[in-house]
Amino acid sequence: MMGLYSQTKDMPFLDHLEELRWRILWSLLAVGIGSGIGFFLVTHFDVLGLLVSPIEPLIEGSRLKYLSPTDPFFITLKLAVITGVLLAFPIIVHQLWAFLSPALTKTERRAIVPSLYLGLVLFMAGVAMAYYVVLPLALRFTMGFQQDSLEQAIVIGAYLSVVIKLLLAFGVVFELPVVVLVLSVLGIVTPDLLRAKRDWAFASITVLACLLTPGDIVSSILMMIPLFVLYEVSIGLSALVTRRRLAEAAVAEG
Repeated sequence: MMGLYSQTKDMPFLDHLEELRWRILWSLLAVGIGSGIGFFLVTHFDVLGLLVSPIEPLIEGSRLKYLSPTDPFFITLKLAVITGVLLAFPIIVHQLWAFLSPALTKTERRAIVPSLYLGLVLFMAGVAMAYYVVLPLALRFTMGFQQDSLEQAIVIGAYLSVVIKLLLAFGVVFELPVVVLVLSVLGIVTPDLLRAKRDWAFASITVLACLLTPGDIVSSILMMIPLFVLYEVSIGLSALVTRRRLAEAAVAEG
């Protein structure tokens, strides 16, 4: 059925909307199926235990608490939906790419496709860094205060909100080189612009890291440092893409 709505450059506006509608519907269907699979995974495998394990050394053998009788079900449902979105993400990207790619030139498509695979690798690297490095350090730092005056009674809902926010935040911000690469391919940004705006970029990264992390200085710093490095890597990628684009333009004119 999707073939009936194949996008072309001469497609009327209403046909573009129809194409977009089908792409969104297929993406939502993928999320629904992925959530069903996610529910099976969450209920039959110890997905929750995997997320709880970073805090286990700090809670002295006790378990996390819940306050409402419905909390266990809704926590399971929340994890199932998040798992479903992650499982459906390749399909969502495919639908988005199928909608946008006809508007790009052959050279742009050839340059952007590898960046999609790079984005997957960088997202996984960001999540892994958050899970294995940032989260344990942040928990030790924040829970190290007022130990003589306070008793632990950590609620699972609040804990999962912190963990999921941190994992997704690191995964998303690690996509910075991919975003810059795509914008460079499209000619929207140049390495000279990125170098000229470095101070503003570093200031923005600092603010972004403070907003996306739970608020402790450890996780904020551990997000800022790789982002500073990734910004410099992005400048190098932009320079490579820009040189290639200018060389191809010169050959075409010659």
